[in-house]
Amino acid sequence: MTAEGARIDVLLARNLGCARGAARALVQDGGLVVGGVPLTNPRQSIPAERLPLLAVVDGVERRLHDRVHVLLNKPLGCVTALRDPRHPTAYALLREAPLHAELRPVGRLDLDTTGLLLWTNDGSEIQRLTHPRRAVPRTYQAALARPFGPLPATLRLDDGHQPNVLGLGELPRDRAHPSLPVPPETALLASITIGGGAYHEVRRIFAALGSHVLGLCRVGFGRLALPPDLPLGGYRLIGGAAA
Repeated sequence: MTAEGARIDVLLARNLGCARGAARALVQDGGLVVGGVPLTNPRQSIPAERLPLLAVVDGVERRLHDRVHVLLNKPLGCVTALRDPRHPTAYALLREAPLHAELRPVGRLDLDTTGLLLWTNDGSEIQRLTHPRRAVPRTYQAALARPFGPLPATLRLDDGHQPNVLGLGELPRDRAHPSLPVPPETALLASITIGGGAYHEVRRIFAALGSHVLGLCRVGFGRLALPPDLPLGGYRLIGGAAA
């Protein structure tokens, strides 16, 4: 996976989930056709600007991917993990996504939070987007048990952490994302944007302001927004990362 492109045999092996030798043999036997022309040199490099590559592989049309970014609408009750002995995983929801074996989450959403969860196979993007110095904005919608108090000029949580609150306000119910859980006992809805994302930070912020989160959904991450028509558990491939 490079900025210059990818070798055909490597690209095929990754996308088919097979050994490189098997991919090499498939190419040499004329099993890879691009634009009606068989590509028979397994060492040939495909330029980055042609990826993902639309090809016919053993008679089946498919796209061969190198870098993949996936936006998942994470439902309640699953954890941000590749495997877990007690709970369903968000990773399992992506089993049909391209290069599934290579995908890793960009940050985390906890068991009781729904919404935008980005996955990618680009390790440098994961590091760039999650590094605390970048403070990539995250926007959440929350269902609250009671009204919250004013945000002080300096807010410190119980462990001394000072959150970077970029925006906070009440949210009209008709502007709530369909994926936000809103229990019957909800008193009001709120929208909050923070730079970065410490453990349970949004819940702890509202607790510090005298309220309690009943439902929470992440609707924005950097420049990405959670599509209102993307169902819980659904995902979409996107062209680039969040920031």
